[in-house]
Amino acid sequence: IAEAQLLREANQNREAFDLLGKALEAQPDQPELLYDHALTAERLERFDVLEGNLRKLIQMRPDHAHAHNALGYSFADRNVHLAEARKLIERALELSPEDYVIIDSLGWVLYRQGDLKGAEAQLRRAYDGRPDGEIGAHLGEVLWVMGRRDDAGRIWDEALKNHPDNETLQKTVKRLRR
Repeated sequence: IAEAQLLREANQNREAFDLLGKALEAQPDQPELLYDHALTAERLERFDVLEGNLRKLIQMRPDHAHAHNALGYSFADRNVHLAEARKLIERALELSPEDYVIIDSLGWVLYRQGDLKGAEAQLRRAYDGRPDGEIGAHLGEVLWVMGRRDDAGRIWDEALKNHPDNETLQKTVKRLRR
């Protein structure tokens, strides 16, 4: 797992995926391997592997909040299976109610479902608790879509100042600000 993390940090996602896959062959029910392999699969757009691993992990460990969240967020981010995404994220939030990453996911699925006010409330709560780049990207996008472009710009500028290398943030700002 540590070696795979180093590979991911070096942007060698294929190598990390293969390494974790081999480890899973030897230990197919190891929760951390399932989770890491799923997240690495997402980077390679291997959503079938992501979904299979996370569903297996949820079945094995129904109290694994981050497995519920990761699957729900992946659906929301790709704008698919939104009703299921919301249920998964709400379950994750029941298991870990003060986790700002999960609160961000709830805001993101609400945005995808068209509930802009609900999305803003959850994303602002997440950003206030953990002002990270991805949460800032999400909050800014919701504000932008609501027509509050100055507010969005302030959030993005602050997030970029503190997290200049965040890929999601960079892509969001580039896509919307042009």
